[in-house]
Amino acid sequence: MKHTRTYTLLALLTLAAACRQQQPDGNVSDSVRLELLDRGIDRNPDDAKLLASRAQLLFNLGRVKEAAYDINRSLQIDPDNLPNLLLKSDIFFANGNIEESFRSLEAAERIAPDNLDVILKLGEITFYGRDYDRSLRYLSSVTEREPNNRAALFMKGFIYIEKGDTANAVILLRQVTDKFPDYAPAFETLGVLYANRLNPLAAEYLGTALQLDPNNTNVIYNLAKYHQDLGNYETAESLYRQLLALNPNSADAWHNLGWIQMVHHGDNTLAAQYFDSALAIDPAMQNALTNRQLALEQTK
Repeated sequence: MKHTRTYTLLALLTLAAACRQQQPDGNVSDSVRLELLDRGIDRNPDDAKLLASRAQLLFNLGRVKEAAYDINRSLQIDPDNLPNLLLKSDIFFANGNIEESFRSLEAAERIAPDNLDVILKLGEITFYGRDYDRSLRYLSSVTEREPNNRAALFMKGFIYIEKGDTANAVILLRQVTDKFPDYAPAFETLGVLYANRLNPLAAEYLGTALQLDPNNTNVIYNLAKYHQDLGNYETAESLYRQLLALNPNSADAWHNLGWIQMVHHGDNTLAAQYFDSALAIDPAMQNALTNRQLALEQTK
């Protein structure tokens, strides 16, 4: 029976700097700001600055399609505005249009080829496109000038993992944990690397990640699976139940609880119930189907 560990996606690790949002003015509500911008644009429909401001506000509010319309209008009026090109990249990335986001960054690079924000965003978007060699070139250009750039260091480490170079990945990720001891994603990723080798350091790194982010169900799952693989079944059970309290729809957690009941406790009836719970969430889960049948056969 094979279980797979997953790394938290970079977007969930807050590494998606392509989706940065500006903080609103705390003295004015968003609704008032939006109303003022609407009035201003009604009076001056070709004011690129007002359109870009409304695009940023709409983006902050999660209204990305409206934001995309406004930022496109702004750039039609002022096509070489670097901050607005970066904002357009953010908006279209959030809207799932990676190609348009990348084109906006290319335009920004033509205007400001040495701008670190532009280079970092290009490194990010090529990372998401799995163009790892190109991404590494962009990210290395950032770290040459900013050796402690957290986002660039972390992404480079992640790329080395994807390329199978775990030695360099560990070096870079340890740099991140040393320099940024409150950055949970780096601890989590290192923990998963060590867990795959059943290295005791896994518990230390995953434990730190969990302290920094107690509700991260991905960290809880990986820590539970690590203990399960070591035969620490009671600890694993406790962690799986902790996970299910946060996310009752984790089919993997239900399945693994069933596996522990069947293999460790010998309670095939309860195991079958847990497998049923997993299948109710994911009817195509092959491990749960197979193990449920095995538990029922042993029960009979």
